[in-house]
Amino acid sequence: MKKSDFHFDLPQRLIAQAPLAERSASRMLVLDVPHKRWQDSGVRALPDFLREGDLLVFNDTRVLPARLFGRKETGGAVEILLERVTGAHEARAQMRVSKKPAAGSRILLDDGTPVEVLGREDAFFRLRFDTDEPLEKVLLRVGHMPLPPYIERADSAEDAERYQTVFAREPGAVAAPTAGLHFDDALLEALRARGVDSGYVTLHVGAGTFQPMRAERIEDHHMHREWLNVGAQLIEKIHRTRAAGGRVIAVGTTVVRALESATVEGELRPFAGETQIFIFPGYRITSIDGLLTNFHLPESTLLMLVSALAGREFMLDAYRHAVEAEYRFFSYGDAMLILPQGV
Repeated sequence: MKKSDFHFDLPQRLIAQAPLAERSASRMLVLDVPHKRWQDSGVRALPDFLREGDLLVFNDTRVLPARLFGRKETGGAVEILLERVTGAHEARAQMRVSKKPAAGSRILLDDGTPVEVLGREDAFFRLRFDTDEPLEKVLLRVGHMPLPPYIERADSAEDAERYQTVFAREPGAVAAPTAGLHFDDALLEALRARGVDSGYVTLHVGAGTFQPMRAERIEDHHMHREWLNVGAQLIEKIHRTRAAGGRVIAVGTTVVRALESATVEGELRPFAGETQIFIFPGYRITSIDGLLTNFHLPESTLLMLVSALAGREFMLDAYRHAVEAEYRFFSYGDAMLILPQGV
């Protein structure tokens, strides 16, 4: 199977550049997979498509202000995007700079904090922040929210709140689990009133999620590593839900990747550690019964994941409809609810 098998034409104007005034005001395309049909709806109608006894699983990761600006000792401007924090004062990062710095060179952040370049690992630099402060405190003081590269503007004060879910509590991500951005307190309360339960995984989304797939043959692609935790309490909830006839609905592809990474020989088990799982058509997803997700980039690994759940041709047909109906795409865009068992 080729990367180009997952191409679709997307007008630039449909890429959402800012959030809507209200989180839950987004549109939602609902896919009835068995009957190969869809309907246009809205995120606020999500409770109407769920049943009493269903379980929504969210990713409670919290986005760090992981974009930093500074200068090399020689004076050249540097933009740093952390990929992941690896210690109290160390991190892996991408760097935008005119000439790549060598190991041992230093960068001064805008507030004067010195950063030493320890070396390189593939496309990433290993950095050490020479300060007594924990790295998270440095980021909170001088960092910017790491908006995706397709949002063509600088981050604002509004993004500090809106590029973060209302249930974010475990710091470590450098990109938001964007399906969760649609939920506000009113929608969560409507879901509780419907009898829908909730649970959480943690998967710290890395900057590698925005790296384009370079291999044309998708089997040759290697995913970036991300850290996750699927706890015993959630697994118990999932077992109870399914035993009672309820459905497990993942909120976001990160939840699918976390739960599938914690599935061993068909059995969901507690797991904390790294994953490089790559889900594409031919892979059978067993840990969930539905998925709420945003619209993804053409030829991306996330489009391949949702195609594994709903079928490539049907998914691309639905994407073409979304383009024609002018849905908003990507992180601040609209949502899609995929129901493999039907509406």
